[in-house]
Amino acid sequence: MAVIADFAAYPQWASAVRAADVLAQEDGRPSRVRFTLDAGVVKDTYVLGYDWDGDASVRWHLAEPGSVISAMNGGYLLADQGGGTETTYELTVDLRIPMPGLLKRRAEKTIIDTALKGLKNRVESRPSGAGGEDNT
Repeated sequence: MAVIADFAAYPQWASAVRAADVLAQEDGRPSRVRFTLDAGVVKDTYVLGYDWDGDASVRWHLAEPGSVISAMNGGYLLADQGGGTETTYELTVDLRIPMPGLLKRRAEKTIIDTALKGLKNRVESRPSGAGGEDNT
């Protein structure tokens, strides 16, 4: 969860994120974050609101829409599996621009695969004891 909460580092491992700026914190964790995104066809700036459940899960919602992204909800659920962590990622996104169903599904798969692989690589690249292992 430490990697997920480290928004300043997102541009290093989340390929489409160009910037992530924490706007507000609550109970020591970011509660509002402005993202600048460049995912090829989709370039936008928007704000997400976050709700944390300790180190078990985090959920987010679109607090301030961008010019392209009109809705976004999602979350990470982490479950200890003894030798690692099982990570469940959920995401729904709506865009203001029309997009054929096949292209939208392909984009969703790319976003999810990129998010999980980027997170896994980031966790595994941290020094031992600084975030544990990840078995996504």
